[in-house]
Amino acid sequence: MAIQEPPFSIGIEEEYLLVDKQTRDLVPEPPAALLTKAEGAIRGQVSPEFLRSQIEVGTRVCHSVQEARDQLVELRATIGRIATEFGLAPIAASTHPFAHWETQHHTNKERYNVLAKDFQHVIRRMLICGMHVHVGIDDDDLRIDLLGQAPYFLPHLLALSTSSPFWQGEATGLKSYRLAVFDELPRTGIPHTFSSYSEYERTIELMVNAGLIEDATKIWWDLRPSARFPTLEMRITDVCPLVEDSIAIAALYQCILRLLYRLRRQNQRWRQYPPFLIRENRWRAQRYGIEEGMVDFGRDAMVPFSHLIEELFELVAEDAAYFGCAAEVAHARTILQRGTSADRQLKCYEAAKAKGASDHEALAAVVDELVAETAAVPGAGTSAVLEGEKA
Repeated sequence: MAIQEPPFSIGIEEEYLLVDKQTRDLVPEPPAALLTKAEGAIRGQVSPEFLRSQIEVGTRVCHSVQEARDQLVELRATIGRIATEFGLAPIAASTHPFAHWETQHHTNKERYNVLAKDFQHVIRRMLICGMHVHVGIDDDDLRIDLLGQAPYFLPHLLALSTSSPFWQGEATGLKSYRLAVFDELPRTGIPHTFSSYSEYERTIELMVNAGLIEDATKIWWDLRPSARFPTLEMRITDVCPLVEDSIAIAALYQCILRLLYRLRRQNQRWRQYPPFLIRENRWRAQRYGIEEGMVDFGRDAMVPFSHLIEELFELVAEDAAYFGCAAEVAHARTILQRGTSADRQLKCYEAAKAKGASDHEALAAVVDELVAETAAVPGAGTSAVLEGEKA
């Protein structure tokens, strides 16, 4: 009897910041009509976020990354079109180049009010956005098994996604400052390893019974079994301004999970390294993005990131062929060639400064670039879109 493969379905959630097209600053109090119109246009696929200056969209369950890409393009276009009616624009970046968290207000919903009460100053600083990718794994114990192996690859995905080099008007020196902010919350970072789904359930039950959490949605690890769907949810990545970058990362994640599943089918598994070692590569991805190497723990050596990605391509080649997403996976090479969003933002800032712009003018130029990239349609030529926005 043939063993049935997991569905490996895919769903993507993205969080955006809403900026004023004139000032380029965040809008602390977007018009309520904006969300109402968005909900009417894409019912069930848009929702408010913790801060009022944020908005979240999510694809439906997709059976391919191409389907997910088409939905993301449509979702971004819809939010962009409606935001324009109010003089606003969404940016798919994990931090705003110069906005200050002190001027933001949280959304008046019970869940967010509880978060504000529980976490005080820490949660008020959460002026950050991310991308979450769900992959369907319907077997509970398989989800937990993969939860213990997949963290090895999370720093690689983070490095490709980095889009938060600025914080409150300053270049932080980090390519993903978002994680520095998010890690102030409890129950974040590399997930714990469990021997079975029942052990995971008992752990969650203990925390609920102790009054620490209401449910598993308040476990914010970089990777977690979803509390709402039979999926393994990858949460480590920054949100990417360019849709094709988001899709490349999502495709890689989907392929990594199937690689690990194939190893299990062959009575093998990816070696599990101590979490503190994985955290070293996580830090290097957060600090350097794709510019510096990471530790290859099998070699006990630092290896250029480009070499690690090429090795990953080889590992998942069979899986990319299975899903029909070889082109999407290969797009990671384009990210390496032109840089991540963090690299482009810093380059844009320096170019503006070299032309005589003030610090604020240079940061505003970065916002313009983010607006244009977020609105860019894959295959339409991003550079042309950028020029059109700035004309």
